[in-house]
Amino acid sequence: MTDSDHFLWWRGHRGDRSHDDRWTEIGAEAFQEKERRITGRHHFPGPVSDWAEDLFRVARAAFIADKYVRRTGERDRWTRRISLAVPVTEYERWQSAAVRTHLTALLQMLTGDLWNVDFRPLTGHYVEEAMISPDDPRASEVALFSGGLDSLSWAATRSRADDSRPLLLVMFREVGLLRLQRRVYEAVERLDGSRQVMLLSMSQTPAGDGSGLRLETSSRTRGLLYAAGAVRAATAHGVGTVHIPENGQLALNPPLTPARSAACSTRSVHPWTLNRLNALVTAVGDAGSAVRVVNPLAQLTKGEVCKAGRDAGLTSSDLESTLSCGKPPTRRSGGPPIANCGVCFPCLVRRSGLLHANGTDRTQYEALPWADGLPSDRGTDWRALQRWLLGRFTLTDLLTDTPLPPDTDPTAAVNLIRRGRQELARLLQIADAAESADAA
Repeated sequence: MTDSDHFLWWRGHRGDRSHDDRWTEIGAEAFQEKERRITGRHHFPGPVSDWAEDLFRVARAAFIADKYVRRTGERDRWTRRISLAVPVTEYERWQSAAVRTHLTALLQMLTGDLWNVDFRPLTGHYVEEAMISPDDPRASEVALFSGGLDSLSWAATRSRADDSRPLLLVMFREVGLLRLQRRVYEAVERLDGSRQVMLLSMSQTPAGDGSGLRLETSSRTRGLLYAAGAVRAATAHGVGTVHIPENGQLALNPPLTPARSAACSTRSVHPWTLNRLNALVTAVGDAGSAVRVVNPLAQLTKGEVCKAGRDAGLTSSDLESTLSCGKPPTRRSGGPPIANCGVCFPCLVRRSGLLHANGTDRTQYEALPWADGLPSDRGTDWRALQRWLLGRFTLTDLLTDTPLPPDTDPTAAVNLIRRGRQELARLLQIADAAESADAA
């Protein structure tokens, strides 16, 4: 440890305090919502496994640490040294060397930071128990549902599966976008599938740290928090698999430039991340009730995911009503009430996917990436994408950035990226046509 380390202590209860003044105390009050709304435990049909409750607590603590420790204060304006102390029920399991290795590697992979996580026994902590009823339906399948194209397509597909037991969608409320998320969910409800679909809505909005300063704008641990929330719900339903739907193109997310390598690009559903997360779950979980996290869309491009959604009965309007943006304009102070900016990389991939599936994209974007007069800083992703598409992409390019786990076929991964590049190349044609029209 060095003087530049940041120490954060998650309190298990009011009396659970550090005796070392280096530690900053955090806890449930670090979230804006009440604990009941955050955890959603009162909606479960059965008890949550203690290890899953521990995993969720660890993920919440890491998420708050990620938001409270600002990158702008670091020498390279990125890499932080974070020490985190979290109380856990299954203390012996979390103390193992394997767990520490998997967790710290996972956090470092996601954030690009150096983490040290210590555990202590959780005592005197009250948790609201599930209101169990034998008549409560138990899902046979659990999936994250963000309100994006990928999660909508997967939810629509699985809502039509021949299964007498419900599909549970776990949705984390997005600030300023809940109405949109509900509209997207209603698109699934309108389909004529006979399978019951249930929605578990949870919250995770961080509160300020009391300094009056803006919280860290990057949020690389958010995906871990969402995954842990879904795993937790799965144990209450007795489900062994959690689906995190993300097209393989963005799951791999190869950097457009060397400056975007590793954690500088989102890696929350990268095959390596899921491999390490599953290793962690195996190490802390109950042997008889293992949960595995998988990406069911890992072999599909954005356009192929959009086509799958259409095959499941979704309309082009349903797909266009979704959220894809990394920085939605409606969240920006004084920004327009528009969900997708149109110029960030996720928006560019979204546009290429909808064009591939529908031949058109009528989404209302805040701006066109190739528009004259677009501020230079807002055209950064478009310029980087243009250069990336004009170059070659090889297996070396894929593996140099982030390794693939042993069960991932590297040739298939490269072919997937190449199909995605073909979809994205259509944007170059549209931009050229727009430029020609303006010149005329």
